[in-house]
Amino acid sequence: MKSTKKLLFAAILALVVIVGVGTCSAGLFDFLGGGSNSTATNSSLNGQEVDLAAAASLKNAFDKDLIPMFEKQYPGVKVVPTYASSGDLQSQIENGLKADVFMSAANKQMNALINESLVDNKTNVQLLENKVVLIVPKDSTANISSFDDLKNVNGTIAIGDPESVPAGQYAKEALTNLGIWDAIQGKLSLGTDVTAVLNQVAQGSADCGIVYSTDAKSNDGVKVVCEAPDGALKTPVIYPVAMVNGSEHPDAAQAFLDFLQTKEAKDVFVQYGFTIHA
Repeated sequence: MKSTKKLLFAAILALVVIVGVGTCSAGLFDFLGGGSNSTATNSSLNGQEVDLAAAASLKNAFDKDLIPMFEKQYPGVKVVPTYASSGDLQSQIENGLKADVFMSAANKQMNALINESLVDNKTNVQLLENKVVLIVPKDSTANISSFDDLKNVNGTIAIGDPESVPAGQYAKEALTNLGIWDAIQGKLSLGTDVTAVLNQVAQGSADCGIVYSTDAKSNDGVKVVCEAPDGALKTPVIYPVAMVNGSEHPDAAQAFLDFLQTKEAKDVFVQYGFTIHA
């Protein structure tokens, strides 16, 4: 009987020791910053700023949803965006634009900056995909139902400038592959970015235009005629994002890059019409 009581007492004592050690270890782990509560990590970024250089087609998603979501999660961090065509942003970064994160509407501009050692390729994520579509003003009665119909347009066709605007580069590639490019040279109006093209069509100053699916979705003044036909684009419309070398706030920039890859952020991109690539 005494032996049984001793065994029972020893078992209880062992259990108390295990629980105590576990509690102490958990407390020590949290003290050292290893706990699941991310408040300490978030607060360590207080006062930092993320300077974001992003393609114009991302403006609505970032301004309306993603930046407020990130700043709520990291209340001490401010995101300062600059929007323009990816080619323009590439030039600005090459000329010293203060930027921590670059998100391009094509790999061409991202790869150029990587090759110049201005962007950290180790952080490069192929995050999103988009579609190229043909649009007309919402109240248009023009007989435009396909890319091939562009040969018969008497007015203006708006596209991004292929020299600097990825949407324009994709448009030129599609039109060239479809055998239309040479026939429409005199009808083209070249926009400084995809938003400019969208506005030309929405305002009726252009009879039609070629933009991204996400841009068309964001403006009630236009309607989509069709997507670029299969095979028209050999280059997929990929949106990469990466950290700029020499970032003044690399920890905050990395936190922002990590945030963009969360399910919550990806769901927002999908709501705006993007497809998740990564």
